[in-house]
Amino acid sequence: MFIIRWILGRIILGLNFVFSPRSPKRAIAEQEVINQKTQHLSLYQLPACPFCVKVRRSMKRQGLQIGIRNIKDENHRDELLNEGGKAKVPCLKIEEPNKPVAWLYESNDIVDYLKQYA
Repeated sequence: MFIIRWILGRIILGLNFVFSPRSPKRAIAEQEVINQKTQHLSLYQLPACPFCVKVRRSMKRQGLQIGIRNIKDENHRDELLNEGGKAKVPCLKIEEPNKPVAWLYESNDIVDYLKQYA
């Protein structure tokens, strides 16, 4: 099973590389405003996860620069598990001032949530 998963993961990464979407061209000042609005977001993910690829492609299509946390790194995995409640990816960590930290787990929900920043 590991071999099949590894091969499929490489195929997904290869196709994502070849057919990578383009980021929109914005003025530097406009992009800086968007970057400031998204600095409180972090995406916990695995590189070859198809649902994570979907979210990353959406981020690129919208020109969003959000921190990426690979849960293969034990520290990120522990943080996701301890604070988010489960080690499931993709997961968007939302840290807004004066609000509790929110953890958004479904790829479709994450993509819909990110549309507000584009």
